[in-house]
Amino acid sequence: MKKANIGISDKNKQAIADQLSKILADEFMLYSKTLNAHWNIEGPDFHTAHVYLESLYNQQQEIVDTVAEKIRAVGHYVPAQLKKYLELTHLSEKSLKKNDSQTLFAELLEDHESIIQFLRENIKPDADKLKAEGVSDYITGLMEFHQKTAWMLRAHLN
Repeated sequence: MKKANIGISDKNKQAIADQLSKILADEFMLYSKTLNAHWNIEGPDFHTAHVYLESLYNQQQEIVDTVAEKIRAVGHYVPAQLKKYLELTHLSEKSLKKNDSQTLFAELLEDHESIIQFLRENIKPDADKLKAEGVSDYITGLMEFHQKTAWMLRAHLN
């Protein structure tokens, strides 16, 4: 593949790819956890929660693909192994005792909020230090998506 000549130094492109790889790992982990919740949800609000979770995992799948494409756009290959995602993510899997919407939504909320914090920490450095204003804008939009989703999950919880 021809080298990406996009006005960003090779060193900064590597740093951007590394940062996006961490975001990809988090987003893939969240996708997996959302899919798990969709498959295993139980309770009196099953149908509503099941349908909502389906919309969430479809959105997550699109985010995973878009983050991967951002990595390719800066001229790097995408880490695409589960083992690598587990090394890069800062999210964790918990053994939940219940599969009701309160438990599953609380777990997903925690993950969305964790991702929001991680993204927020990187918006300004990506724009200023790495000269990656486009990536910074993308991360801002991604953070806004997670903020809206977190609000909706929070609204469901007691």
